[in-house]
Amino acid sequence: MISAFIIAATSLDGFISPLQDTNSMTWTSGADKEFFKKRTKEAGIVVMGRTTFETIGKALPDRRTIVYSKNPLDIEGVEVTSLPPVELLQKLEKEGHTEVAICGGSSIYSLFLESGCVSKLYITVEPILFGQGIPFLNTVIKTKLDLVSSTSLSENALLLEYKIKK
Repeated sequence: MISAFIIAATSLDGFISPLQDTNSMTWTSGADKEFFKKRTKEAGIVVMGRTTFETIGKALPDRRTIVYSKNPLDIEGVEVTSLPPVELLQKLEKEGHTEVAICGGSSIYSLFLESGCVSKLYITVEPILFGQGIPFLNTVIKTKLDLVSSTSLSENALLLEYKIKK
């Protein structure tokens, strides 16, 4: 069975971005960037929404980049989908893939959690407060989690690994 995990960085007050269209690379720690790169390369496939993709603007090197969008993107190395999460993961599994990184934003995190396709979350908590911004989820979702590990990525950033309680 293919495994899908969420990977995100949040402010201490739970936001994934202070503003729409803000690239997380501008406020996350170097340690988080390194973890993101390493873990998503291990998975080999990254899935994100169009808004998240537009803050990056290109396919991620050494990873298959799949973007949820209703409109085509004519960018080399980027695939577009509108398949429901279960169907997308079934398709990828038939192609021989075993793991997929769900990289944001709020709508995509919510979509995949609601579909029951996520088995694990990697959340980096960065030492910053935004007060307002883009929340981690854009809908009410009650999902119980078990803490697998907590690791200091740097002097101030904390990586939390959770698995979804079944």
